[in-house]
Amino acid sequence: MKDVIFLLLTGLIAAYLCWYFYRRYQLHKALHNLYYLMGFAVLLISGLLLIIFGMGILASPYVLTVASLIPLGISMGLAEEYFPKWKTYFKWFAALGFLAIAITSIGGMDSLKKIAVPLFHGVAGLVILLGPLYAKGAPKGFWQVSVGGLLIGLGGMALAFINSGKQLLLFSPEVVNFILTPLLFLMAGAFALGFAKRG
Repeated sequence: MKDVIFLLLTGLIAAYLCWYFYRRYQLHKALHNLYYLMGFAVLLISGLLLIIFGMGILASPYVLTVASLIPLGISMGLAEEYFPKWKTYFKWFAALGFLAIAITSIGGMDSLKKIAVPLFHGVAGLVILLGPLYAKGAPKGFWQVSVGGLLIGLGGMALAFINSGKQLLLFSPEVVNFILTPLLFLMAGAFALGFAKRG
């Protein structure tokens, strides 16, 4: 019941962020809003799937592949909006990362997946964590997006280690299953607070 409540709350925040970035795109036609929209739309869909099918669905290679669009979408949005000098390179990196995760996960290439998932998720997570702190012209309070990046990074890395059969620090499978849904809720809340600073 706890998980369902947190997932519903996360879904409400994700739905709000989807509406928020769709509205901003309609007003400004800026590409970064579509990247943000993609990330939060996938978060919304992932939450609904977890409610319907339970946590066991996280083991699906298809879910892992699609869920990778959450950090990749948000990080591409940050690169597009605030770091124009290297946004093109990062887009190619993100596209390559998505393909690598898809091929290694769906193709059952476990050894390569253990490299691809932490590598591309890790870099995307670092962009979300550090990007808002160095973004020129960002509104006051935008640092809260970094908090969301920290939370998504912790959850993602913990899941990656569990899927590889290892444990990250204190994050045993039982601990991860217990904290994952509250972590998703806190992450979504931090993103909403940070992005909403722009009005």
